[in-house]
Amino acid sequence: MGSFAGLLKAAGHSVRGSDDNVYPPMSDKLAEWGIEVLRGYRPENLDPAPDLVVVGNVIRKTNPEAQAVVERGLRYTSFPKALGDLFLADRHSIVVAGTHGKTTTTSLIAWVLTSAGRDPGLLVGGVPENFHEGFRLGNGPYFVVEGDEYDTAYFDKVPKFLHYHPRTAVLTSLEFDHADIYPNVEAIEREFDKLVALVPNDGLILACVSQPRVLPRTKGARARVETYSARPGADALWCAKDLEVTPQGTRFSLTRGGEGLGRYDLPLYGVYNVENAVAAAATALSLGLSSAELAQGLATFKGVARRQSVRTEIGGVRVIDDFAHHPTAVQETLAGLRARFPQGRLIAVFEPRSATSSRAYFQEDYARAFGVASEVIIAGVGRPEIPAAERLDIERLAKDISASGVPASNIAGVEDIVAKLSASRRSGDTIVIMSNGGFGGIFEKLERALGA
Repeated sequence: MGSFAGLLKAAGHSVRGSDDNVYPPMSDKLAEWGIEVLRGYRPENLDPAPDLVVVGNVIRKTNPEAQAVVERGLRYTSFPKALGDLFLADRHSIVVAGTHGKTTTTSLIAWVLTSAGRDPGLLVGGVPENFHEGFRLGNGPYFVVEGDEYDTAYFDKVPKFLHYHPRTAVLTSLEFDHADIYPNVEAIEREFDKLVALVPNDGLILACVSQPRVLPRTKGARARVETYSARPGADALWCAKDLEVTPQGTRFSLTRGGEGLGRYDLPLYGVYNVENAVAAAATALSLGLSSAELAQGLATFKGVARRQSVRTEIGGVRVIDDFAHHPTAVQETLAGLRARFPQGRLIAVFEPRSATSSRAYFQEDYARAFGVASEVIIAGVGRPEIPAAERLDIERLAKDISASGVPASNIAGVEDIVAKLSASRRSGDTIVIMSNGGFGGIFEKLERALGA
């Protein structure tokens, strides 16, 4: 919502907004963009009457400001519908959807197009380091948007991506997630089927065949479907081969239908990130970019904040910030970090905080996800309101990980985690903190402890 407010402001609209608790970095960004923030939800925040009220998906029907919108007969809509109507309907909309890789792939496509002078629009649920914020208006024909499958608003209970008018759709992956709104993975599959059906006859769908649930979603497509992968032996049209890990990232060869298209440098690590780059490459080349333009864009991509981001290095100990919370993302992230830092211990600190990771649904999967780590610390569940019978059992998880040969412990408190890490530190350690939240200020506390 903050980035969308920035996008509206960049388009020339007068924007103000209400929230209970706005904090850095978004509070600083909103001030920088000149957007007024009204603290708390009150009917008087709607004075003078706005032309349009955009309602976020955390707002409930009983919210006093939402009730006042209806009572006063003000025009209102959801953020995804406003984005679709105001920014996507008249441009070539490139929608990147999937359980994993959405943010990085969206950012990669936008940067490759930008570096080639195509001036795309962008809205993404992260902060690409090349742009320093999660949106850009752009004046070119393309708009790249992260297609989230989460629901839209209390009055519009469909996935956000169904409002995005896709002309090109990238399907990176499909697994169970969002346990607070989806009962099972089949329910998510049905929503992806609807997304595929929206892509017109002259459009393009790029489907990752490394994920077994993705390609079946494209059977009813009207648009052209092309497949991609970076995994050995995969049967795909677009492939990355001969991956080579370098101090600067990963080098790979790109082929289409077996034809070599060149060798490319990507300043990221992990097979999953190369796969994201293949999706970006297929999109860019399909839109008419040259191999040289693609190479320039990939080589100069700076990554996304909170995706394998090196926060600091103190006394030979690296501290990494990563957003991973789904077991597949945890496994792939750790594999990428081990390839990037092959020497020294790799210590994983995991906070189960999302609606899905806090639940017991992936109890067994998490036990297998930490295999390449040297040591694992499981923090307290970030959503204590979840009933104990449904909650991830962190004590059992730590025991199961230890039984697999990786020493693991469950430590609920942030201060206790920091104390353990700082007491057992060794030069050459890589500590990766995996959480999709603020994790009780663990980074600042750990950096102070290491510095001391």
